[in-house]
Amino acid sequence: MDVHLLCDYSVRIAHADTKQHHRLLELARFAFPFRVNSRSFSRSSTVSSTLYFFTVLFEGGAGETVRRRLLEQCDVHTLLRLPTGIFYAQGVKANVLFFDKKPARAEPWTRRLWVYDLRTNLEFTLKQNPLRRSHLDEFVGCYNPEDRHDRKATWSEENPEGRWRCYEYEELLKRDKLSLDLFWLRDTSLEDSASLPDPDIIAAEIVDDLQAALDQFAAIASDLREGVQV
Repeated sequence: MDVHLLCDYSVRIAHADTKQHHRLLELARFAFPFRVNSRSFSRSSTVSSTLYFFTVLFEGGAGETVRRRLLEQCDVHTLLRLPTGIFYAQGVKANVLFFDKKPARAEPWTRRLWVYDLRTNLEFTLKQNPLRRSHLDEFVGCYNPEDRHDRKATWSEENPEGRWRCYEYEELLKRDKLSLDLFWLRDTSLEDSASLPDPDIIAAEIVDDLQAALDQFAAIASDLREGVQV
C-alpha cells in the first residue's frame, strides 16, 4: 500500500521536534497496516510511506503555491484533523494529508478531498486522557483502506455533527487562497465557558503534561547519549 502523509503544524516549529515526529509515526502505526518508520522523514522513495512536515494548510504566498501544486500533481484524497493535547507542546494543531503521487498530466489529479475532524469538541491529554487506538476506529472505518473509492459521509444537513465529509475539487478552488483549513462542526467550547473544569483539575493536568514532557526529553537525551539516531 503506497500512501504518503503530509503532516502540517498550524504553528511554526523550527525543525519540528523529534518526539512529535515519533508521536505521529505512532498514530500512523495505530491506524494503518503499512510500514512506517523513523527513517521516513525524508523525500526518499525507498520506503512505503513518507512523512512531510510543513505549515501549508492555510497560509498564503508559498503555502498557497504548495497546496495548488499538490492538488494538481497528486491525488490528495484524505485530511485528518488531529486533536490538540496529544503532543507535549500544548496548543499544537496537527493535520495529516494522505495523497498518492501521480505522473505528470495537464488535468489535476485531485477530484475530491475527504476530511475527518478528530479535533472539534474532543479533549485529550498526555496522561489523564491520552489518544488511544480506539479513538481512531471511526476514522479508519470511514477511510476504508480496502477500497478508499467506496466511502460514505457521516456528515449531512440532517446530521450536522458528523465528523466525516467530502469536498469536491471545485469547492476547494473557490476557497480563499485555496485554504485547506476545513472545519464545520459547532465548537461548544466557544459557547459555554461555564463547562470548563475546576481550576485544581486544570492545574493537575498542566502538571501531568509538564511531567510527561520532562520524561520525553529524558528519553531523547538517553537515546542521544547511546548514539541512537532518532
